[in-house]
This record gives sequence, C-alpha cells and structure tokens, in this order.
Amino acid sequence: MEDELPAQSPIYHALNSGRYERQLLISQYQDIYSCRLVVMADVIFDHSVPLLEELIYDNDPDTDLHIILSSPGGDGETAVRLVRAAQSRCRELTIIVPDQAKSAATLMTIGAHRILMGPSSDLGPIDAQFMSGNGLISAKDIIAAVDDADSRVRESPDVFPLYASLLEDVSAVMVQQARSALARSHDLLREALRSNKDRTDAEVESLIEKLIEPLIERPTTHAALFGSYDASKAGLLVETIDTAGQQWQQIWRLWTKYYVLGMPVYEGDRASHTGDSRTRDIFHRIGIFE
Repeated sequence: MEDELPAQSPIYHALNSGRYERQLLISQYQDIYSCRLVVMADVIFDHSVPLLEELIYDNDPDTDLHIILSSPGGDGETAVRLVRAAQSRCRELTIIVPDQAKSAATLMTIGAHRILMGPSSDLGPIDAQFMSGNGLISAKDIIAAVDDADSRVRESPDVFPLYASLLEDVSAVMVQQARSALARSHDLLREALRSNKDRTDAEVESLIEKLIEPLIERPTTHAALFGSYDASKAGLLVETIDTAGQQWQQIWRLWTKYYVLGMPVYEGDRASHTGDSRTRDIFHRIGIFE
C-alpha cells in the first residue's frame, strides 16, 4: 500500500500514516462510485463553513458529491449554509450517515438528493443546540428546565435558592435565544429542503407537512430517534444500505478510522484538518478545544 502513496520522508510518513491510509480509502471509493467523497465529523457552527469549503471548493459542478456526515448537531442556520454550499458544487448530493446526524445535521442531510443510512443510523429532532461547557445543550431542554423551575418556585417559593443555583449558567439572553431558535425551526426546515435545486415547490411543501410533526412538534427530547424507515416514510429519498454489500463495507471500514480518532475531522483525498496535535491550533482558534 505504501507504494501507492506519495513519497515522503520516513518520519513524516510515519507521523501521518493514518491520514494517508484514510485518504487512500477515500480515493478508492471515489474511483468506484465516480464521485468526490469528503468526511465531516464535528458539531455544526460557523467554523464548519470554511473547513467544509476547503474540501469542496474546487469540485466539478458536473460531478456527484458524497459526504460522510457525523454530528450531534449545532446551529441550524449554519447547516443550511453548508448544504447550500455543497449543492452548488455538484450535480447530485448524497449524504451518508454511518452513525448519527442529529438536529442541525439532520437539516443538512434533508437538503441532499439522496441519503444513505445503515440499520443503526439515526437522524433526529430539529432542535437548536447551544455550546455549554464541554458539550451541547438543546433549546428545548433550556426552555423546559426554566419553565419547570418557574412552576416549582411559584408553588414553593422556598426552593428558589436551589433552582437559582441549578440554573446559574442559564441567562435570560440564552433563554430568549432558545425560544427564537425554536421559532425558526419551520423556516429552516423549508430552507434546507429547498437547498436541493431539483425539488419543486410542491415537493418541498409536501415534505414539510410530513416532517414537521416527527422532527419538530412531537419530540420532547433531543435524543428522539428518526431512523431510515421513518425518513423514508416521510418522503425523503433514503436508501438503507445492505450491510453485507460492498458500498457499506467500504463506508464502515473508513468510518471506523474516524471513530477511533475521537476528534473533529474534515477530510478529503487532498485536504485534511483534524483535531490532532499537528493541527489542534486551528481548532483552538475557532473554539472547539479549550
């Protein structure tokens, strides 16, 4: 396999051998399926735009683009920007979900022409996410916690100090941002669906009617499941890949290499940005690692 990779000095090659192996698998996939393949595994916020652009900026708009996407969610406005950018760089956009693409990542996914999922792949409620500490917290959870605290304090004013302590990291501005984000959910759903330039207005409206209830109105928790069967039933063009077939075997072999990295990744056959020690300063500057 080393003979197929660019000649590098031994130490440089050793330091980057994992990256070269992943990029070789990406190149092999591209040759078989006649497409550009890129991988994005990260939360979705403003920094995602230039990092995804780095992978697709020179893609031939007459070729197909496949994106392996894994994300717990993030900002819905950014997700719409990402899928619009991807759609503008290709003939047909396919988003592959080997694990999960929740919330904002679901918005990005439904803007594709095709969605490829495995039996355990999962989309999820369109619920805005906010950075909190080292993780994400959903808008619905913020509002539910504040409303519950308000109700309990009204019933028993003596518990106010307890709830004030529990919610000390939640500001009035954050609560208003959460309410505003939820109010934008319907519009973001429409904008994401319209990102697919081949959908008619009638098709967009039909999909909205089918997706509002399971993705926006019904879920009470960000962890709610929305698998390939649910997505297909709602009218999205979803293909549940045969796990014994060649395409899924290639996807899964590649995906496991990103899974064990356990860090943000934006990678294609010629560009690679990961949260490892050699490029961690990029992610420090954009606030992924503190």
